[in-house]
This record gives sequence, C-alpha cells and structure tokens, in this order.
Amino acid sequence: MLGDEIGRGSYGPVYKGLDVEKGDFVAIKQVSLENIAPEDLDAIMVCGEWLTCKDHQARQIRGPFPESLAAIYIAQVHCCPLISPLGVVHRDIKGANILTTKEGLVKLADFGLPMKLTVSDGNAQSVTGTPYWMAPEVIEMSGVSAASDIWSVGCTVIELITGVPPHYDLQPMQALVQIVQDENPPMPDNLSPGITDFLLQCFKKDAKLRPDAKTLLAHPWIQDSRRAVQR
Repeated sequence: MLGDEIGRGSYGPVYKGLDVEKGDFVAIKQVSLENIAPEDLDAIMVCGEWLTCKDHQARQIRGPFPESLAAIYIAQVHCCPLISPLGVVHRDIKGANILTTKEGLVKLADFGLPMKLTVSDGNAQSVTGTPYWMAPEVIEMSGVSAASDIWSVGCTVIELITGVPPHYDLQPMQALVQIVQDENPPMPDNLSPGITDFLLQCFKKDAKLRPDAKTLLAHPWIQDSRRAVQR
C-alpha cells in the first residue's frame, strides 16, 4: 500500500509503503521508464533485484563518529554487492545512502540508478552523483569506473567523522571546481596516520592508481579497527 512521499532522489520520488501481508513498513522508490534508454534497463534490474533481497528496516547514518566506528561502517560498505566485482558502479555513495539496521548491520541503499559496466566499455561517459562526493573524472566527464566509487567512499569517510563531506562550506559549483583543481580534498584536523593514509589512497587524482575495494578492505586502518571491536 503506497503512502506519503518521504523523499526524492535523482530519478524520482520515494514513498512510505506498507506490506499489507506482513505489516512491515518499507520505502518504495518509483522510477519512470519513459525516458530510460534500453541499454540502461539491465542496470535498473540489477539494482531492483539487489534491493528486494535486503532488509530495509534500517535508518540512515549520521556523524560525527569516532574513527573506529567509521572504519566498521566503511568496511561493510565495501562488502556490499554494488561495489563488489559484479561490474556495477553505484555512482552515489554518501552517508545518506548508507543504512544501518537495529543490529548495526550496514545496507548500501541506492536512491538513484547504478551503472553496469561491460567488459567492452570499461568505463562510461556520464555525470551522475552528488557534487560533494563526486570524483574529478566524473566532473570532467572523462569516464566513470569503479574507481569513481572509491573516491566517493573517501568523501563518505570524512562525512562520517566530521558530519559533513569535503568542501561542504562551498556552493556546489564552487565545490566541483575545487575537486578538479586541488590535489586532494581538504583533510580534517587531528586525524590518525592510519585514516590519513586510507583517505589519500582513495583520493589519488589518477583513477587508475586508486586501489580497489578488496585492497582497501585489507588496509591497516580497517583491519586494526576490526581487531579492536573483536577484542
């Protein structure tokens, strides 16, 4: 049962819904297929199939958090199917799209549309995302790839530990200019060496030099935080 509109994403509204069989409340994203190119339909289906198998009794996360908690959240984001080796680029990773269940499990939500990369294209010419989390190559339209999500992950780490993403003090257009011009986004004060190195890996200007999600999962900042939690 469709209820009130509770938000609006890049491709349409999000409604509050009620599962009349189970009594559960759900979020329903409405995507119009009217202006969707045929080649994009596969990406829509991938997104839909992934979302339908997830527990969406979750809430959006909001910082600021200590570094250790941010690391736990980011490790789970890296494990999400949408940025695993399935050939799908999320294109809008940010705090508002990271949900946590009551048990503390992270779900990566996608209130826009992911892009499925094929072996033949490798990357694509497309500008999609939210300015403060956007990779420089996306802004310059020089190609979107899985590495573009890695840049967004770095911005999300900063958002988790400070409450806001890099360049949040600037207007969106000004932020886009700075992202392209600067060597890397401004780093928060008083960061540990571990998280600083993690962020600099995410913020390599040349997308080809950025580590993939699997490599970043093995980063000492992530691993040390996991071990601390297990103790």
